Amino acid sequence: KARIKAEREARKAEKERLKAEKKAKKAAQQAEQEAAEKIHDVTYLSMKDQEKYEAFGDMARIMSRSQTGRNFVKVEDLGVKHQPGETVWLRGRLHSIRVKGGSCFLVLRQDSFNTVQAVFFKDKERPEFSQKMIKYLKSLTEESVIDLEGTLTESEVRSCSVQNVELKIERIHSVTKANAILPFLVEDAARSEAEVDASQETDRPFPRLGQELRLDNRWMDLRAPANNAILRVQSMVCQLFRESLYSQGFIEIHTPKLLAGESESGAGVFTTDYFGQTACLAQSPQLYKQMAIASDLTRVFEIGPVFRAENSNTRRHLCEFTGLDLEMAINDHYMETLEVIHNMFRHIFTGLETRLEKELAVIREQYPSEPCTFTDEPCVLHWPEAMEILEKEGFDIGDGMGDLSGAMELALGRVVKEKYGTDFFMLDKYPMAVRPFYTIP
Repeated sequence: KARIKAEREARKAEKERLKAEKKAKKAAQQAEQEAAEKIHDVTYLSMKDQEKYEAFGDMARIMSRSQTGRNFVKVEDLGVKHQPGETVWLRGRLHSIRVKGGSCFLVLRQDSFNTVQAVFFKDKERPEFSQKMIKYLKSLTEESVIDLEGTLTESEVRSCSVQNVELKIERIHSVTKANAILPFLVEDAARSEAEVDASQETDRPFPRLGQELRLDNRWMDLRAPANNAILRVQSMVCQLFRESLYSQGFIEIHTPKLLAGESESGAGVFTTDYFGQTACLAQSPQLYKQMAIASDLTRVFEIGPVFRAENSNTRRHLCEFTGLDLEMAINDHYMETLEVIHNMFRHIFTGLETRLEKELAVIREQYPSEPCTFTDEPCVLHWPEAMEILEKEGFDIGDGMGDLSGAMELALGRVVKEKYGTDFFMLDKYPMAVRPFYTIP
């Protein structure tokens, strides 16, 4: 009996050993397979050693360890400066991606509104490579910053800004990976109100993005092409403002913004503590500009912040804005000032349309508008004529000495456009009662 029991225990032990050995072998094979399929981070240090690096995988933190020698090109230059057959490096955001089976189509976006399509197709001669590439492409998230090396090929792609070529993906690395779930999609932020309204009666209505959601995620909202282009237009307005005034003999000054008292009477002021004293945020650079003129600078301008504590919820009232101010000495007649201002605005209107044609087209697609019309010479409307026009338009002007309301300004602009063919005009001879204290008759 003892022998039989011992043999039974031995068989049981052998069975357990074989089972454990099989399990260990299976685990080793699985670990080996996982190791073979694992996609490692890529530390890209030099183009000379590129063949040593995986063609896919997240980029390790760059840390400026070396200058790699890669020459990143602009999307807008593809198909123009760079032709089919060339291999190029691009850095941009992953606008969209679609992976199905052994193929992948993605769109890379640069500078908010330049896009190009890139593709990858399974290579039968390199099945393992293709499998890992597809696996990595599936892991990429929209709005991630990626580096992509690809070969340009001729193609017709109507959904991108680059429509005559696409990229065959050779290498792709995520530099900064975005969260899989974002506050909203850039394409939703880029739709016009008319487009959103029209979709509400369909099976797939577009979402309305409220102002609070947009402002809480401003970094996303500004990726929308039109919103991004608006900032470029703002920058160009300041550049053109400077150009015009420099050409007309002005110099730029920088005035204080933390003051001991109010800049202007009649405008709300923000106050703050200044080491135990009450200080005011500047409401205007007006008095400093006038001091500059008295200092024999003769013509000055400033681009700077303005703060006004106006608790009104209208587009005509802003607590903080960037002011474009100028001041100049008059030699003979205030018409000298109107001519300078007319030249300046004409330079801005013309410069925006010629230098930012693409940006304005993008903006007008989401926020419709027309180019500003203006006359070669200043169009100056005198106060009595303005009062006559408004009276004919049905407004109660009283004694004709009151300031203009918003509705009056709109009506006046419409009539002037019809009568003189210009959106831009100047109204002079304002009544003293509605003029600032620093003007004289």
